[in-house]
Amino acid sequence: MVKIKLLLLLVIVCNLFYSQTSNAENIKKSILKENTYEELESEFYNSNNGDINLKRNIAKHYLQKAKSEKNNTQIAEGYVMLHFDETLPNALKYLDSLQLITKNSKEDYYPARTYLLRGNLYFKSDNLQAALNNYVLGLKYAKEKRNKRQIAIADISIAYLNNYIGKHGETAKTLKYYLYNVDYLNEDERNNLKLNLADAYIEINKMDSAFTLIQEGLQSSKTSKDTYVYHQNLSLLGYYDLKLKKYKESVQNLLNCKKYFFSTNDPSKRNQNYTLLNLGKAYAGLQEKDKAIENFIKIDSMVLKTNYVFPELREVYTYLIDYYKGMKDKEKQLYYVERFLKVDNTLDSQFRYISRELPRRYDTPKLLQEKQDITNELKKKKMFFYISLGVLIIVLLLFINIYLKYKKAEKKHRKIAQDLIQSVNENKTKKEIELKEEILRNDLLQKSLESAEDKANKPISEDIAQMILKELDIFEAKYQFLNTGITLGSLAKKIRTNSKYLSEIINTYKGKNFASYLNDLRIDYAIKRLAEDKKFRSYKLSAIAEELGYNNEQAFALAFKKKTRTPLTIYIKEINRSQE
Repeated sequence: MVKIKLLLLLVIVCNLFYSQTSNAENIKKSILKENTYEELESEFYNSNNGDINLKRNIAKHYLQKAKSEKNNTQIAEGYVMLHFDETLPNALKYLDSLQLITKNSKEDYYPARTYLLRGNLYFKSDNLQAALNNYVLGLKYAKEKRNKRQIAIADISIAYLNNYIGKHGETAKTLKYYLYNVDYLNEDERNNLKLNLADAYIEINKMDSAFTLIQEGLQSSKTSKDTYVYHQNLSLLGYYDLKLKKYKESVQNLLNCKKYFFSTNDPSKRNQNYTLLNLGKAYAGLQEKDKAIENFIKIDSMVLKTNYVFPELREVYTYLIDYYKGMKDKEKQLYYVERFLKVDNTLDSQFRYISRELPRRYDTPKLLQEKQDITNELKKKKMFFYISLGVLIIVLLLFINIYLKYKKAEKKHRKIAQDLIQSVNENKTKKEIELKEEILRNDLLQKSLESAEDKANKPISEDIAQMILKELDIFEAKYQFLNTGITLGSLAKKIRTNSKYLSEIINTYKGKNFASYLNDLRIDYAIKRLAEDKKFRSYKLSAIAEELGYNNEQAFALAFKKKTRTPLTIYIKEINRSQE
């Protein structure tokens, strides 16, 4: 009785579970059915869960919806979505359907898109001959429709084939152009472009450029938390270190990649094979032959299983043959010789075909078109060249003229500065200076009296004039002219006279107005002190200007040049040069 109850309970639970599952599936289908094309595409292409069955369901519902609405454009998109993650035969069938439905399409990306997608399928399946044929056809139709994006994809895909046959320089040139000069590639395409460009750079020993791209890839994939792209860049960093013979760093990074690519069942045969290849070569560089052999044997077993071959396989079999030859193991040596010959035959066949067809079907037409473009461009640029040359000559002559004037002025300024320094270094005695001042003062006084008599004006009395001159001597001797904010009025008040008398005495006996008198005192002081005081000379110009009573360094520099006819900076340089 108890068993019957348990059985009934189990049946009820199973029915309940089935009902819930069925309801969940119905709800899921309902949601898919109600979604727009844009929403379904977004869910399909942006899904990060790796659920292939879910993506297939989305693609099928997309196609059913399009067929029910008889929308050929969306039917075509449905076939495109369905061909991903399929076996080669099934994927090709979907692309055949795509070609049929788009036969009369007015869109500028057909039929090029179909050939490019088919080329990608063949490339992934290691059929490089078929891949090249489809890429060339895709390029042809893309050019006919003038679709820049399709032309770019075709050129980039063909560049990857160029890389395969060793034309790394041409590959780098093409990839660099599309990476930095176009804005119609999506993020995944740009990431792939950077990876392949970095690889090409390593091959042509542009290591700094390669390292920059790898670091950019590592950083951006960390930020976006894209572990797959991160490990692709990390694997390339391992190859970069290998080329620089930094074997320990290479092993560390490649072991990390090996763990990732093999634990996640990465569908890309390339990632697994090249990780093992570079890891084996790094171990060989460290003279750890057993570990190198372990990785190379693993590659051979993968080649047997997948038939995926690549040019560097020759290095693998050469190393294996030499290793077992050294171990005197004839059987394994013979085995790997036979494996080498078989793989080499396949590689040679592919290499010869790609090497022959690429120049004939891609490079030659491209060069002919480039020749025509260059010819047309030269005709347009010829006149521009002569005009530019004429402008350049005029600019050059102006520059030479300005330069010569500058050098002439500089020479003149340096001579003035040297004369100033020499006058300071003459060490004139105080008596000589006072004597000259007395003579100058008497001359000026005599001129003033004569002038006053001529004008029939009442002159300032001799006593007052002498008193003011004595006060000015004290003003100069105590360096009071270095104080900031000095005006004619403030100085007149200080020496107990009026502004009119003071102005007249300065004009008469000093031969200049008050502003010039004050500036000259400060500049003369600056000339002498800069020449004699090394510490003062080391101050910032703003500090020197402030100590001399100027509000800012610009006012000081202008006053210095006006007084001496040479720039302040040149004077200081000449002092430093003369004292070295």
